[in-house]
Amino acid sequence: MRHLPLTAALLTALCLLQAAPAAAQNYPSRPIRVVVPYPPGGITDVTTRIVAQELSKSIQQNVLVDNRPGANSILGVEIVSKASPDGYTLASVIAAHAANKTLYPKLPYDPVKSFATVSLLATAPLIVCATNSLPAKDARELVALAKARPGALSFGSSGVGAAAHLTTELLMLTTGIKMTHVPYKGTAPALQSLMGGEIQLLMDTPSSMLPHVRSGKIKVLGMASEKRIAAAPDIPTLTENGVAVTGGTWVGWLAPAKTPNASVARLGKEIGGILQRAEVRERFTQMGIDPVGNTPAEFAKFLDDEVEKWAKVIRAANVRIE
Repeated sequence: MRHLPLTAALLTALCLLQAAPAAAQNYPSRPIRVVVPYPPGGITDVTTRIVAQELSKSIQQNVLVDNRPGANSILGVEIVSKASPDGYTLASVIAAHAANKTLYPKLPYDPVKSFATVSLLATAPLIVCATNSLPAKDARELVALAKARPGALSFGSSGVGAAAHLTTELLMLTTGIKMTHVPYKGTAPALQSLMGGEIQLLMDTPSSMLPHVRSGKIKVLGMASEKRIAAAPDIPTLTENGVAVTGGTWVGWLAPAKTPNASVARLGKEIGGILQRAEVRERFTQMGIDPVGNTPAEFAKFLDDEVEKWAKVIRAANVRIE
């Protein structure tokens, strides 16, 4: 009789081990929530909603988008880090997620270890725009102007550590120029300041900036991409004008660490298929976004590389959260 508690414990453990594969095989059997740690309307939200809508059809389950903005994405991402690792709560993150590992030494989670990578949905280069009154028409003239007036020009960003901020820091490191950073709480207020002439320069995604370039409210100086993009083939890259700088953001989905590999693999496979569909790819490319849809392992390697890349820029530029 003394061995009964031990036997019961072993039986319970065995049942749990048998239940785990069964749960993975039946996945997903209920709605999935994707937490977007930014307000509606930005690249993270728009990209996530397109994929979520298509994923709902593929898996025959609702995929719900839950916007939880705040603290440079930390609030929303923390929710997912503490969620049950069952594949039913995911996070949609961008390049700032990789930068946060270096920017915030005391995060309530580890941007890499606290998550299982699902898939990289898309990448997007940044476009360099200026207020119309700036006496520079391309990247080469911008660099010459900034060198002649060290620190006089100001650039905005959607926040400290955002891809727009860090890519501009990379531009300054590469060319040896000095400009003054003015961080905003999102792209929209930074864009308003650019159009009003309160700042001289702003980098952000083509989907955010091109409509205002086309309407003549701001002007473009170049694209921080390796090659010209289909959405704006008339805009040269920075490299074409002698400034060898590339930078951009991306959107990827994460699950809590210890989420079953089978569930993560299922999601990755479904997303990869969705992003191969011609109609989905067309929607992305028209916004200046490149669809990807890779495997969990490929996204894990990509995330590691992004953490390392932005850590070097943050340290070299001495970027700090104030």
